[in-house]
Amino acid sequence: MTQRAEMQQKAFYLLLAVVSIAFCFVLRPFFGAVFWGAILAIIFTPPNNWLTRRMGDRRNLASLTTLTLCLLIVVLPLIFVTGALIQEGSTVYQQIKSGQLNFGAYFQQALHALPPSVTRVLGRFGLTDISDLQQKLTAGAAQASQILAAQALSIGQNTFQFLVSFGVMLYLLFFLLRDGPQLSKIIMRAIPLSEPHKQHLLRKFTTVARATVKGNIAVAAVQGALGGLAFWFLGIQGSLLWGVLMGFLSLLPAVGAALIWGPVGIYFLLTGDVGKGSILIGFCAVVIGAVDNVLRPILVGKDTRMPDWVVLISTLGGMALFGLSGFVIGPLIAALFIASWDLSTSTREEIERRDAAHDKDQPPPPPPAPPTGATGQASAQAPGPEAARTD
Repeated sequence: MTQRAEMQQKAFYLLLAVVSIAFCFVLRPFFGAVFWGAILAIIFTPPNNWLTRRMGDRRNLASLTTLTLCLLIVVLPLIFVTGALIQEGSTVYQQIKSGQLNFGAYFQQALHALPPSVTRVLGRFGLTDISDLQQKLTAGAAQASQILAAQALSIGQNTFQFLVSFGVMLYLLFFLLRDGPQLSKIIMRAIPLSEPHKQHLLRKFTTVARATVKGNIAVAAVQGALGGLAFWFLGIQGSLLWGVLMGFLSLLPAVGAALIWGPVGIYFLLTGDVGKGSILIGFCAVVIGAVDNVLRPILVGKDTRMPDWVVLISTLGGMALFGLSGFVIGPLIAALFIASWDLSTSTREEIERRDAAHDKDQPPPPPPAPPTGATGQASAQAPGPEAARTD
């Protein structure tokens, strides 16, 4: 390659990088809409393909039908649950503000029920000061109310932006469902990797995306619904709010919904309500635990699961960076990270095995020629006496 051609290639790559970064900045205000449109397209591609075959390859009608199903199955229930959650949260906040829900009193009742040895240990850490605890709870409630008010004002001011993003997501989802196979072929052809590597990473991406959204959200919804029903059956106020919190926390492995029902069950046991405490702890530990151990492998799949500590750290890190969408982005990046390094390791091992087999198949080198003695060399180079007499 000449120097001029090499300079032109570098300039082209620089232009490609600058244009790509600029395009990402253009899409940044609609990052959530684009991301969730792509994720929903990945999830609903199998039913869309089935409808396309059933409708005689009428892709527009099939994509529109799939979009309607997505609205009925995912979007509308989520809107209804969000509205009910806002109303329930407002009610619980009013009860806390009016004193009907006094967490300081609940903590004091549980503290008095503890053995004296445990109380002394808690006192060393300053956890028995009820007045200080109530002040902290009041300050926390005031801060939470300010955050809720700011969020409500932000939602009211950004209603138009939300509607625009929602419309962009639905519009993008329709075209991704209709033209998804063609777009995937274009993207695959543009990626500068070998075909086996591209196929492997694409399968990993789609599998983890479907498993994370479909499996984890389904498990979270079931666990949250069961926990909320248990709270409602036992007469605990704000059962919908606590159910949604349990469903949200169930996205985190190892800890999950137990962060909500565990302290409530312990409180019942400490305050003498052994029946409610036993029912709550037994039901949540057995039924909700069975949902996580039985339903998650069925929906997610054993081959796509990552270690729980990787899921936990990637989920928390993703949510810290990307907000609510991070519970999908974090595990997805972690899965691609693991898949890429596994692919790198397997490729290097394959190259090493191929080189070893090549060296083994090579014929052995020929033996070296025997060295010629000094006398022979002299006789070959110097003329004998007969030759001298002839001359």
